[in-house]
Amino acid sequence: MRTLLTICLALLFFGCNTEDDFVPPINTTTVSVEDKTFDEGDADNTVSLFVRLNKAATKEVTATVTATDVSASAGADYSLPNPIALVFQIGQTEKEIILTIKGDNIPAGNKVFTLTLSDVTGASTGNKSANITIRNDDGSTTEVTIPETGYTTPDSYLGMSLIWQDEFDTFDDDNWTHEMGTGSNGWGNNELQYYREENTSIVDGHLVIEAIAENFAGRNYTSSRMITKDKFEFQYGRVDIRANIPYGQGIWPALWMLGADISSVSWPRCGEIDIMEMVGHQAATTYGTAHWADVNQEHVSAGNNTSLGAGILNDEFHVFSIVWTSTSIKWYIDDQQYHVLSTTDPALAELTNPMFFIFNVAVGGNWPGSPDGSTVFPQRMIVDYIRVFQ
Repeated sequence: MRTLLTICLALLFFGCNTEDDFVPPINTTTVSVEDKTFDEGDADNTVSLFVRLNKAATKEVTATVTATDVSASAGADYSLPNPIALVFQIGQTEKEIILTIKGDNIPAGNKVFTLTLSDVTGASTGNKSANITIRNDDGSTTEVTIPETGYTTPDSYLGMSLIWQDEFDTFDDDNWTHEMGTGSNGWGNNELQYYREENTSIVDGHLVIEAIAENFAGRNYTSSRMITKDKFEFQYGRVDIRANIPYGQGIWPALWMLGADISSVSWPRCGEIDIMEMVGHQAATTYGTAHWADVNQEHVSAGNNTSLGAGILNDEFHVFSIVWTSTSIKWYIDDQQYHVLSTTDPALAELTNPMFFIFNVAVGGNWPGSPDGSTVFPQRMIVDYIRVFQ
């Protein structure tokens, strides 16, 4: 009876696993490929890709690597043998693949192809597929133009101290972390973009986040999302962000904050303060909103919006500000207050906890809808500075 029970349990365990959700046992040798990004350069150049084992092979391991074009074209943008048969001898941990990148000095978008592992013997498959990005370093297909006009705010206020700032002379890894990928359910909003570090650049002392119409990792658009979580978090003060805002159907830029405890309590219990948020088909309108959870842990929000008297937010720079205290949040554009929210009610307590910043440009989603034939790409959010005073 015991033997029969053991067999049944074993069949039940293995029968519940498919090839897609199989997790190799601990200490199993696995072979993997990994995402890599290389600059294109002005002339052809060779770089190394690696297929790796998680530990030295104790027996011969073989695998086949196949390259598949996404937005890159074999022969025109890169060259390498395809397919490639690899053999790991006992004691080896990696195999090198020589990739030739075809360089030029023509502005264009980034190009991508994938590497896929198949026919693996002697090991389990870890990361089966990888995106190889050839980053165009000749500039965008359209020149980045920094606006020369717009509102500005001082770098000091009476009775307050400047406690943190980023003037974006360079990209400061001590301040910001890029969040990559598509997030859960399009970052919870059915957004259409794939967030990548490569869509962020520094141009003449300004941060540029660029939304591009391009095929990448199953998405039709790419953009960037960057956060200060675990690097700069604060509680109360005045925040000034001088920015030039993109526009167009389906474009959704935001300068906002989330509670620093989001990892432990999740959203919306962490609280959220949107300093500036807009949907591109309302090109003259900015929204200021707060989000939190009520006593039943249901999502609650309150906010307001205001529109320019003339022109659109993309015409020049504007300064988006909040003054955040233990009792209220006030929203401003160009020093004109357009909304205030009292936070004295204990139900809004999560709006009084430390928070971190997020800058992003989403494409599509529940609120703005999808881009259409009227949407012009690329779209760019250009940030001159962010300053925090207490």
